[in-house]
Amino acid sequence: EEDGKGGQIGLPSPPRMPVAFVGHGSPMNAIEDNLWSRAFRDLGSRLPRPASVLAVSAHWYTRGTAVTANERPPTIHDFGGFPPALYEVQYPALGDPALADRVVNLLGSGAASTSLEWGLDHGTWSVLHHVWPKADVPVAQLSIDGRAPASRHLEIGRALAPLREEGVLILGSGNIV
Repeated sequence: EEDGKGGQIGLPSPPRMPVAFVGHGSPMNAIEDNLWSRAFRDLGSRLPRPASVLAVSAHWYTRGTAVTANERPPTIHDFGGFPPALYEVQYPALGDPALADRVVNLLGSGAASTSLEWGLDHGTWSVLHHVWPKADVPVAQLSIDGRAPASRHLEIGRALAPLREEGVLILGSGNIV
């Protein structure tokens, strides 16, 4: 049923999503049963189910701000010297190109771009592997502009806050905690 203004009546809005900050620890947490992995599973049971996740990993530093727009982001094994079992882990979550476009729009003209050159690095997938083990929540990843001052990152956070009202969970992972 329409409300006379082109909108729908009676459709529930998504719940306001929290912002979660986690220290992802060692990549081995993806395959080990330990305090970290159990805490990530517990987090998944406590969080409301989001429409999508916008992950900010401490492992994707860029010049400027970028957001992944892949329909199927690859699982990036951005580390070395670990057992073969860790390199076999895949996190096949769908991407969210529409979310990537929304992020670019919220940040303003020329302030960010979409990227197909990255995927989900271990700062993202090693956590989500436990939070949503079925990889059934779409994920986009936001880069960190290594040249920008802290004040710029705060501006980015403020600009992206409306995503929480749209069912998007914002997840910070790694040393940005």
